[in-house]
Amino acid sequence: MAFTMHSHSGQFCPGHAKDQLEDIILHAIKVGYKTIGLTEHMPRTALSDLYPEELLPSPEKSLAALAPRHEAYLAEAARLQTKYASQIHVLVGFEGEWIRPAYASLIRSLAAHPAVDYFVGSLHHARGVPIDFDAAMYAQAVAACGGTEEALWAVYLDEQFAMLREVRPRVVGHFDLPRLFSRCIGRSAAGGGDGNAGESKKIKSLKEWKGVWERVVRNLEFVMGYEGWLECNTSGLRKGLDEAYPSREIAEEWVRMGGRFTFSDDSHGTAQVATNYHRGLDYLEGLGVRELWALERRPGTGGEGRKAEVVERSVTIDEFRASLRLEE
Repeated sequence: MAFTMHSHSGQFCPGHAKDQLEDIILHAIKVGYKTIGLTEHMPRTALSDLYPEELLPSPEKSLAALAPRHEAYLAEAARLQTKYASQIHVLVGFEGEWIRPAYASLIRSLAAHPAVDYFVGSLHHARGVPIDFDAAMYAQAVAACGGTEEALWAVYLDEQFAMLREVRPRVVGHFDLPRLFSRCIGRSAAGGGDGNAGESKKIKSLKEWKGVWERVVRNLEFVMGYEGWLECNTSGLRKGLDEAYPSREIAEEWVRMGGRFTFSDDSHGTAQVATNYHRGLDYLEGLGVRELWALERRPGTGGEGRKAEVVERSVTIDEFRASLRLEE
């Protein structure tokens, strides 16, 4: 019973992703998904939060388009949910942003919409600077956090902790995203920039940074406390990392705690649906994980301005593999 709990389309993330939302759902059916979680990015509220690709031709127009686009997304997702109900279970969600604490109220408001089944709690920034856009911006984030990657990780994890406390997402997205452009840990072909991202001392484990590792454990324990899930997100593999998110040492700690994993491709177009899924499943099996968790809308609930009842469902990795139809 293959699935993803985290996906995007070019229709509602223009410039950031590709393809129409309906085409992505059709491709998901083709590769054997039984469930797809739609999680377009939530709207942001400040010009300073726009990415470089959104500044032209007019940052004001780009910002003004975000909220109406989100409403259009929810309407289209609901239409497709009904249209393809006999072929795939469609969950409607969004990916949260935590650029600053003020976003807590917006996340809660968006999550209360009757069409929304869940949301992914993610951070893409540290001190308001994007950390996964490119190596140059990652270097700016390092500088904003004090000039070292150790400091950036501490800031990122503290901001993540604030997000977890305020909105308690069922799915915690790409837990250790700073790995992507790190020059110190966890990077292979993903990038790393021009050497301006602070110190370049290599470390083998986040545990070498005592304060950072203490924050990792703190955050994991908090997620355990409210019964949230970490996603095993395979997008890091297609971006050149050696392991999916989260890294092995974090995943091992999560398994030790008894934590649950969900599974995501974090696709940004049809070409990325289920990318590296077999590698991701192998990775989890190597950690001793035997089942994954997803959400399911309870039939006959919701409608007329009421939310559908959403329940948890476990899927064994063997069942997950059996439904995939990939040419890998």
